Formats: sequence, structure tokens, C-alpha cells
Amino acid sequence: MSASRYENRLQRLLPAPLNMPAKEWLRAGVGALVSLFLAGYVCSLAFGPAIALHLLGPLAASAVLVFAVHSGPLAQPWPVLGSYGVACAVGLGMRHGFSDGAWVAAAALGLSILVMGLLRCLHPPGGGVAVSAVLADPGLVAMGDHLIEPVMLNALILVIVAVLYNRLTGVRYPKGAAPRKTPHHTHDPLPDERVGIRGEDLDQALEDIGEFVDVTRDELERIILATEQHALQRSLNGITAASVMSRDVQSVTPRTTLEQAWKLLADHHLKSLPVLEGGRLVGVVGLGDLIGPAMARGCFSWRAVLRRKSVRLGQVMNRQVVSVSSRHPLERLLPLLGEQGQHCLPVLDEGRLVGVITQTDLIAGLKRQLLSAYGQASDQRVPAL
Repeated sequence: MSASRYENRLQRLLPAPLNMPAKEWLRAGVGALVSLFLAGYVCSLAFGPAIALHLLGPLAASAVLVFAVHSGPLAQPWPVLGSYGVACAVGLGMRHGFSDGAWVAAAALGLSILVMGLLRCLHPPGGGVAVSAVLADPGLVAMGDHLIEPVMLNALILVIVAVLYNRLTGVRYPKGAAPRKTPHHTHDPLPDERVGIRGEDLDQALEDIGEFVDVTRDELERIILATEQHALQRSLNGITAASVMSRDVQSVTPRTTLEQAWKLLADHHLKSLPVLEGGRLVGVVGLGDLIGPAMARGCFSWRAVLRRKSVRLGQVMNRQVVSVSSRHPLERLLPLLGEQGQHCLPVLDEGRLVGVITQTDLIAGLKRQLLSAYGQASDQRVPAL
């Protein structure tokens, strides 16, 4: 057997990489340690050390899920709490009806999976809880139906610690549906959602698979969008903001009047202007910022005529400026000028304004890239004979 074939077979036997950094393993390990110790300590105070120790096995398995695989559907709070309650009730019921035994424990496990599936609270360690309730030691048997109390106490402490610890360490848990961003407050999908993969496509694909997939629909959508982003980055060949930005920048100051700004916008066919003070960018003013004051000045009254003063841009400009650098990749400009509705992105290098990028600049840059890619593809074709 050749060395290459041997290496290929060896690689197939090795587990797939988890794509999880070492610091995430450390974070998950510390969280699991804290939760298991705290649950065991509180349970031993309430029900005695013997009871607490016998119930730590399934709880340890749950801790692995809620801290190391926190984004999966099996690790969310409802599956943890629901599965523990369902499994304990099923195990106690089977023990009361048929005593203990291996076949009773197996039946309790199968029934628990069925009920957990119906209640959408599937959680693997719940099966351990069902088996533990059937094959309980004399101390647990003596508790009778009250065994559900320490079981649910452990589950509740685990969930509380998981929510607090995960959020304190920068992890969103529980994983709810991400709020839909609607900058225009309409029912239209965002511009980048109108083509490509849609939510209904994911639903149909999951239905076609016909099996349980241990990832939430939102997480799957995030993975696909991130993959598309990396593919876009590769196709754009490292084009940066410096390649598409306008360098002859028309700017104003906070002391520029409303009339002067209107004239500058009209003369240069612009929709927004950067506002500079002492060479430093302090704001951006657009058509929307100017329309309100202009309409207010158009309202006639003798008091307004006698007391009319020039409106300065410092009074109406937007001081919350989104800017980029000249090295900013082109694919990262798309969401800023698309779904976030920015019409003008100032380009700053070391705090100095070196250019601006408008939606027109971005479209022109993408057009040049598409034409270039088409030309390269045409050159690779075999000419007809």
C-alpha cells in the first residue's frame, strides 16, 4: 500500500476539526465547573450530599452542552428544563408501574425521547435522568415522587448560571431569533436578501434532509451568509476603498449656511457633504438634514421675517459619522452603503479626510470588476473553429 493511500485512510479515521478556538474551550470548561459545583452544593444543602452526588452525572453532560455547544437547539433553556421534568416523571411512572430492571429503564428512555420530541424539548442528558429515576439507589427511592424536586433544582441552577455566565463572557444565550433590521420601516426584505438564499429555501432544505440537524435555523443562516461573504471577498480580489473613492472632496464647515450648502449640493449633483473643522471630520450633512430647516424657513410670518437668521450647518449636521479607511475591503462597504442606508462614507487615514465613497462610486467599482471577470473568462474560452 502506498504512503499516500495510507495517509488518506488515516485521515478518514480521524475526527473532523471542531473549528473552536482554545480560549472558547477554556471559557466553556470554567462555566461547566462553576455550574456543576454550585448545583451540587445547593442540592446537598437542600436534600443531602448523597442525593446531590447521585444526580450529578446527567447534569455534567448538560453542562457540556450549555457551555460548549451553547448555540445548538439541544442546549437551550427549554430543552434542559423540559427534558429533566419529562424524563423524571416518565422514569418515576415506569418504576411505580413495573418496578426496576434493565428493560424498564430502556422503555423509560424510549418513552422519554418520544415525549421530549412532541414537546420540542429534546435534550440527550434527559435520557440519563429517566434511567436514573428507574435504577435509583435506596436513597433516591426513599424520596418517592419528591425526586423531581432535586432534579428540577439542578436543572434550574444550571440554566441560571449558563445565562449569566455566557452573557458575561460575551455569548448570546439563550439563542433566540435575531431581530430583523428594517432601516426603512417597510415590509420589503433588505436589499441583500432579495437575491440568493432565502429563509424559505433553508426551510425546504431542512425538510428535504428529513433528519434532525443539531443547529438552529438562524445559526445555519449565519453560516451560509458568512460563507457567501468569504466567497465574495475572494471574487473581488482584494479591491479596497482606495480604488473606488472620490478624491476631489467637496466639503463644508459648521459655519456654512443652509443656502451655501444647497448651492454646493446642486452644483456638484451631490446628496451629502462631509463637515470639517480645523481639517478634522466632525459630521456629515445630507439632503434630509437640510430639508426640514429649509421648509421651516419657507413658512411665512412677520416675526420670522424680522428675526430671520442664517441657519448654520453646525445646527443640523449629523455628528454620528460612519467612516472607513482607504484599506477597507470593498465587500465590507456593501452592507454600509446597502442595508444600513449610508449615502456617503468618508474615507479617513490617520484622522485625515482623503476621500468619500458614494453609492455611485460603489456601483462603478463593482461594474469594473464584473467586466474584468467577464473579460478573463472570455480569454479562457477556446475559439470556435
